[in-house]
Amino acid sequence: MIKKLVCKTIFNISPYQPGKPIEEVAREIGIEDVSSISKLASNENPLGPSPRALEAIRAKLPMLNLYPDGNGYYLKQALAEKLGVGVDQLILGNGSNEILELVSHLVAGQGKKVVYSGTSFAIYMIMSHIFGMSSIEVPMCDFVNDLEGLAAAVTPDVALLFLCNPNNPTGTAVRPEDLDDFLRSLPRELAVILDEAYYEYLPEEWRYDGIARLGDPAYPHLILLRTFSKAYGLAGLRIGYGISTPEFIDVLNRVRQPFNTNSLAQAGALAALGDQEHVEKTLRVNREGMLQLEEGFRRLGLAYVPTFANFILVRVGDGDAVFRRLLARGVIVRPMGGYRLPEYIRVTIGLPEENRRFLRELAAALEQT
Repeated sequence: MIKKLVCKTIFNISPYQPGKPIEEVAREIGIEDVSSISKLASNENPLGPSPRALEAIRAKLPMLNLYPDGNGYYLKQALAEKLGVGVDQLILGNGSNEILELVSHLVAGQGKKVVYSGTSFAIYMIMSHIFGMSSIEVPMCDFVNDLEGLAAAVTPDVALLFLCNPNNPTGTAVRPEDLDDFLRSLPRELAVILDEAYYEYLPEEWRYDGIARLGDPAYPHLILLRTFSKAYGLAGLRIGYGISTPEFIDVLNRVRQPFNTNSLAQAGALAALGDQEHVEKTLRVNREGMLQLEEGFRRLGLAYVPTFANFILVRVGDGDAVFRRLLARGVIVRPMGGYRLPEYIRVTIGLPEENRRFLRELAAALEQT
């Protein structure tokens, strides 16, 4: 009976599978000390939140009986100053995922299509099916977004294009000049979401200045997505933001739920935004951890995909089997079978000891094959 009630495209969706939480793994392997488990599955910041963010969150706790600022005034003011944009060019979301959904609301319609890379964030496919749009998946080229292929896939019935840069789960990025040429080649009436969740991890010379292109008639309708979940270490608060033209933000606000970002998230994000020292420490730890893991993979004779993010894709043979063996040893990584990369796992770059433990347990897991 439920199939008669529900939109038929929903049944094409496989539910999104997040990285296993520590508590669930502890139950599965029968241990009580959750601190003995290393979670390297969800690209979280191993340093945790900024101390300033924690202090700001604690200060807000007595006021949880009050609704949050529905417009996020202070956080948007701080973002506008940092980014050099107008407050009317910003929208806050319950994670940047919510803004993906809001844009999909705007452009959805019968016969509409969505274009994205085939080995990219699984939510893009899910959004297209939720809103009844057909999806066109463009294969990647050596784990990198195929810009020519994506451009060729855009036909008059395509309403939306998703592009993740750096890309999740491959960690690869496209050069700013190539990205600019690509965007200029697209139809002006197309909506393009440039998902920059890992933007802060990019070296300066690889950062595309999409803000400078907003509203330029030579470019499509562009919205940039960024988040406080990764480099700022606030994944548990679910807060991200979008940057676009005032006109695009205005229509997004028309479909946004009231009070969509909570008061603790706003306070924590505002404080984290002002703690550049914590962000710089995060990036330094990530660079050092990346080198540590890459050296370990070379020592083990494993191929890996060079990354611009805070995770690495590594080829281990039977990815699901290695994932399960690591899980039994208290190390959580992400198997890549769902991304049609069954020989790979994705591992978050952790603290030095977490990386050492992962490499040690990975070597033991590979010996079981």
